[in-house]
Amino acid sequence: MNKENSPIGIFDSGIGGLTVLKEVRRLLPSEDIVYLGDTAHLPYGTKSSQTIIKLSIANILFLLRMRVKFIIVACNSTSSVALPEIKNFFSLPLLGVVEAGVKAVLEKKVKKIGIIGTPATIKSSTYQKLILKKAKGAKIITQACPLFVSLVEEGWINSKVTEEVAKIYLKRFRGKVELLILGCTHYPLLKGVIRKTLRGVELLDSAEEVAKEARRMLRRANLLRKKNVKGKLSFFLTDYSPNFSKLTKLILKEKITPEIVENV
Repeated sequence: MNKENSPIGIFDSGIGGLTVLKEVRRLLPSEDIVYLGDTAHLPYGTKSSQTIIKLSIANILFLLRMRVKFIIVACNSTSSVALPEIKNFFSLPLLGVVEAGVKAVLEKKVKKIGIIGTPATIKSSTYQKLILKKAKGAKIITQACPLFVSLVEEGWINSKVTEEVAKIYLKRFRGKVELLILGCTHYPLLKGVIRKTLRGVELLDSAEEVAKEARRMLRRANLLRKKNVKGKLSFFLTDYSPNFSKLTKLILKEKITPEIVENV
């Protein structure tokens, strides 16, 4: 198989990466994609750095066995904690959602920035360091929102409970930020609730930005598939997820039958 016809690999700690998958399929409809959701170890955001690194390496090795040409790390915790440590050990291009999101923020030239993410992402300060390296006058406020992941995985996208949790998590941003980085791939599913809570604040969707950056990187590396065909999707989970069907229909607008793989 020519390298350009090899699939793109995407992995996430669970189902949140479906938001990235959706955008990649929209922008690169001819590409074959292999998606891995590590639902057996969800969530990553509350785990130690060592554990996140170990799990991330296992996910990458699985995708390499699928002979992918490019890997998108659709998990902010991995992108923040593991990717800086392991990126240089692989010859394959690896793109994390953090670097794509930061690039988009810098292009907007905003000065008052909010960041929400998992505890691991916020604790790593990766977003903050990368932004302040180029935008030294920026004012950044952060907030870990660990319950958001569980609420999305349960399918409670527009529930009253989610609205009340959002009010508590997001109150520190009111009147203080121009833009809010959704620093977890689960969070775009809560855009409606977040917009309702923080009216007038621009939301940066990491899923959209990483798909755009993936397209740019593949084009520069001459790895874009030239055939004008509909790409195939191969879907793997490390454990059965009871809300999988509901969320795939909500996000991808289609029914997906995943293959369960153990000992990734």
